[in-house]
Amino acid sequence: MSTTATASAAVEVACDPATAFAVFTADIGTWWKRGTPYWNEPDKGHELRFEPQVGGRLVEVHDLETGEGFEIGRVLVWEPGKRLVFTWRQGDWDTSESTDVEVRFEPVEHGTRVTVEHGGWDRLPSAGPGMPEGYSHGWAELLGFYTETVETR
Repeated sequence: MSTTATASAAVEVACDPATAFAVFTADIGTWWKRGTPYWNEPDKGHELRFEPQVGGRLVEVHDLETGEGFEIGRVLVWEPGKRLVFTWRQGDWDTSESTDVEVRFEPVEHGTRVTVEHGGWDRLPSAGPGMPEGYSHGWAELLGFYTETVETR
């Protein structure tokens, strides 16, 4: 992660770390809600999908059959039940620009603490000083959607 400001958010969910990881990754197409501002091409996007391995893509899927769409990033670390790290870029960023998202799944007394840290803003020339804070709010809302999905499992 970068030494500059980092966007962060965390939740606790009532399930074990392996289940929390599976819901975060395999069910991202369910909990990443449509109709929210977290889409690059909201008119084309149907869901998000992770390709479940190091080097796999995180894709905003535009074609449900082929899985093709906007590539948000690539998986750098895939440790089920423990840790996920992937690159992140928005559609209006230069194709060479990306940041990093790390998601940790830590056991706690009544389930799992899921922590998102989004850094690397120093590599993004257009990132203003408020960008990490804005992303912290976004990740907090997204983790709220994620928590709803965990609770309905």
